[in-house]
Amino acid sequence: MFSRKANLRVGHIVVPVGLNNAYHEPLNFFTVYRPEGENTIMPNTWHQTGVSFFGRAGKFRYEAQFLSGLNADHFTNTNWIKKGNKSPLEFDVANKYAVSARLDNYSVPGLRIGLSGYYGHSIGNSYPNNTNGVDAEYKGQVVIGAIDFTYNAHNWVVRGQADYGYLGDADQLKYVYNRLNSKSPYKHSAFVSKNAYAVGIEAGYDIFSQIASMRQKEQQLYLFGRYEQYNPYASKTKGTAYDYTEVKRLAVGVNYRPIPEIVVKAEYSNRFLKDRFNNEPSFNIGVAYEGLFM
Repeated sequence: MFSRKANLRVGHIVVPVGLNNAYHEPLNFFTVYRPEGENTIMPNTWHQTGVSFFGRAGKFRYEAQFLSGLNADHFTNTNWIKKGNKSPLEFDVANKYAVSARLDNYSVPGLRIGLSGYYGHSIGNSYPNNTNGVDAEYKGQVVIGAIDFTYNAHNWVVRGQADYGYLGDADQLKYVYNRLNSKSPYKHSAFVSKNAYAVGIEAGYDIFSQIASMRQKEQQLYLFGRYEQYNPYASKTKGTAYDYTEVKRLAVGVNYRPIPEIVVKAEYSNRFLKDRFNNEPSFNIGVAYEGLFM
């Protein structure tokens, strides 16, 4: 830590792309599980080995990172790049590299608006690494852009995000060496989409704010609703279509905070799929603790 404006972090670090990766602690979302859209198309919580420069100046917080790249052998039709930061080995491979950046603005009281992005190569970032054929000819560029916000004032908490991703050479991934090798621990079938997206918004109101005894005890009870839409296979690759990947989800529920560090969550949700598929209702209950040790 050099100063408020300039600091370095080196090691295995969180990649703050999207709302849920940058603010992934359980008090930063109302649903029992992490918001589904971003959790479907991107690693969550996304962490990789690299170097981060970050700081804060005035009403802005900024961060820039240099990282090991993702592994395209793990990309899938139902989760896009989500598993790309994983390794089936006892070490992480860094044949390819990536950069990410994030900028948050706090100019309006109670409101934070953030922009984040990622660029890196993914084909060939694996072991064994075939230096010939598709692995050497194509790069598999991963490009992600995201905007998100959090509003926390007047007993309301509102959060929203929109993420859009592009994968270069998506039609070639099926033919890379490790995906053709039946003995490799990687995905062997299904094409991967060139594009993926996730949008979502949630809002909650603290009804205990209107009860004096609850305010004095610093207890909160949020009634919330969340809507999101996402698709990890947003563009057809070589004419293939997996229509079950397009999801709209609606959730309503409560968050009860008996003390600031603990939240009890309950929600009813429904995933709405295309007509020929069954919708997927669910009821979830969870308890989460968030404590910082530094």
